[in-house]
Amino acid sequence: MTGDQILIFFAGIVGGALRVGAPFLFVSLGECLTEKSGRINLGLEGVLVLSAMSSFGASYLSGSPWVGVLAGALTGALLAGLHGVLCSLPRVNDVATGIALMLLGMGLAFYLGKPLIQPQAPQLPSIPLGNWSDSAAVRSALQVSALVPIGLAIAGALWWAFANTRAGLLVRMAGDSANAARALGYSVSGIRIASTAAGGAIAGLGGASLTLFYPGSWNEGISSGQGLIAVALVIFARWSPLRCVGAAALFGAAGAIGPALQSVGVGWGYHLFNIVPYVLTLLILVITCKPGSVVSGSPGELSSR
Repeated sequence: MTGDQILIFFAGIVGGALRVGAPFLFVSLGECLTEKSGRINLGLEGVLVLSAMSSFGASYLSGSPWVGVLAGALTGALLAGLHGVLCSLPRVNDVATGIALMLLGMGLAFYLGKPLIQPQAPQLPSIPLGNWSDSAAVRSALQVSALVPIGLAIAGALWWAFANTRAGLLVRMAGDSANAARALGYSVSGIRIASTAAGGAIAGLGGASLTLFYPGSWNEGISSGQGLIAVALVIFARWSPLRCVGAAALFGAAGAIGPALQSVGVGWGYHLFNIVPYVLTLLILVITCKPGSVVSGSPGELSSR
C-alpha cells in the first residue's frame, strides 16, 4: 500500500473504534452498572434492538434526532426496569428472565418497526476529527457520533461515582454483599431495580447510536448481537467503567478492519474480517471463565452463584 492508503486505513481503524464502538460502549457501561449491583441482564440485546427502533421512530415522527435519543433511553430504562422488577420476585432466575426479556424486546421491535424499514429519519450531528487532513477519505473516516463524548462522560461519571459517592457505595455493597446491605437497613431489591433500569437507559443510548448515526437506518438485523457481546466486554473490562471504554474501542476497531481494508481497495476476506468481534468474544470467555475460578474484580454476589 502507498503512504496515502496506509493513512486512510489507519484513519478507518481509529474512526471505526469510535464509530462502531459507540454501541458497545453504551451497552457495556449499562451492563457494568447492572452487574455492579449484583444482577445480570442478558436481555440487553432486546433492550438495544427495541431502543434502536424507538429512537428511529421518535426521530422520524418528531423531526429531531435528540428526541429519538431520549426515546431510546426511556425505552431501555422501561424494559430493563421490567427485568429488575421480575428478578426481585422470589425464585426468579436472572439469566432465564434476561433471555425472556431479550426475546420480548426483539419481538416488539420487529413487529412495531416494520413501517420504519423504508423511511429515513433525521440523523445525529457528527463531530469532524479529520479536518487536519486534505484527504476527503480521511475526513470521512474520522466522522464520529455526537453521542461519543456523552458515552465517555458517562464512563467517567460512573467511575467517579463508584469510588466517591454514597449511591455508588450502595450499588457496590448490594453487588458484593447483599446481607451487609440488608443489615444496614437498605433495600437490596430497590438498589438493584434502580441500577438495572439506569443501566438499561444507558444501553438505550447505544440503540440510538445505531439507527441515528451508524449505520443510520432501522432494520431487523441492526444489532448483530452487540447486546450479548457486552456481557463479555464487562468481564474483559473487569467491571471497570473506564476499562469498558478501552474494551469498546478494541471491539469497534476489530469490526472496522473489513471496511478499512475495503476503503483502500483490498476486497479479499471482507466477510472473514467481519467475524473478528465474535472471535474476540469467544477468546475472552474461554480465557476468563475457567471452571472453579473467580474473575478478578467480579462482584461478590455474582461470583457466589
